[in-house]
Amino acid sequence: MTEHLTIVDHPLVQHKLTLMRDKETPTAVFRQLLREISHLLAYEVTRNLAVTTKWIDTPLTEMKAPVLDGRKLALVSILRAGNGLLDGMLDLIPSARVGFVGLYRDEETLKPVQYYCKLPGELGERLVIAVDPMLATGNSSAAAVDLLKANGATDIRFLCLLAAPEGVARMKEAHPDVPVVTAALDERLNEKGYIVPGLGDAGDRMFGTK
Repeated sequence: MTEHLTIVDHPLVQHKLTLMRDKETPTAVFRQLLREISHLLAYEVTRNLAVTTKWIDTPLTEMKAPVLDGRKLALVSILRAGNGLLDGMLDLIPSARVGFVGLYRDEETLKPVQYYCKLPGELGERLVIAVDPMLATGNSSAAAVDLLKANGATDIRFLCLLAAPEGVARMKEAHPDVPVVTAALDERLNEKGYIVPGLGDAGDRMFGTK
């Protein structure tokens, strides 16, 4: 992947995203839709995974068939809302190593504050995909990637459900080497740092909290 921003405009992605944006969509349905849309986004963010071949026996003959190459990739959830994307991606990539970065946004400064970090080993030898539904100000996302790089990661991709122009610009400034894959680039941030039109707070809608 070379482009900094990839928008996944597949019709199923866009349809499910519309349902998620609707404020009348209940928590259980929202959570299921997030899991489903993460499957589709996972196809895009892993499009260029390294492959090799090995000999196998089919019921009819032997053949040289493609298989994934290199170390198992690492999925890193930016807590807490990242877990919604993580669950769906693990359905497709169950052997992936999993890490967690805990960041919350200070509501006064909109700056990220770290409270947890647990990552797989040997990140420098793995493709690392950081997941968080919302790329809003980009401060938390950039801070999470800072942590990944500090722990040795060199091949990093960022997957989100929605992005704001401000967040994309912040990520490009801080980490121009990290491609961003998203389902939609929305209009802007409001004065509270929420994406507009957006879908509200992804964590609250996923977990039924306020």
